[in-house]
Amino acid sequence: MRAVVQRTSGSSVTVDSEITGKIDRGLMVLIGVEDGDSEKDAEYIADKVTGLRIFEDENGKMNLSVTDIRGEILAVSQFTLLGDVRKGKRPSFTKAGAPDEANRLYRKVIELINSKGINVEEGVFQTHMMVEIHNDGPVTILLDSRKLF
Repeated sequence: MRAVVQRTSGSSVTVDSEITGKIDRGLMVLIGVEDGDSEKDAEYIADKVTGLRIFEDENGKMNLSVTDIRGEILAVSQFTLLGDVRKGKRPSFTKAGAPDEANRLYRKVIELINSKGINVEEGVFQTHMMVEIHNDGPVTILLDSRKLF
């Protein structure tokens, strides 16, 4: 499972001209599920996302998590995070999880984050979405549950 985590001063996702999720200060998290991922991968991503210390403390150091600042999370499923362009320029998505299992594990990540008392807003699985991200910093962190990077 992969995630792109961006510290945001505000983000939203729109589907068919309707905002389906909107947050103020917190994290924008794009989540891609890989074939073979399990609930263990969902647990890893949820734990990392909620514990990342990428918000500044009173001394200006990145030392606080989204939990510490009582921030929110906007989660968007994004299978293109599994795109492979090592051969040519057209991405291959053969490593992306099958839709039913990918949605189940994406939902598991959201459930685990919610269980920590963090408000999670969402996109809509398997739809075309317009995502607005006000990347604060900018701060962007890449996560991979298989620890490939």
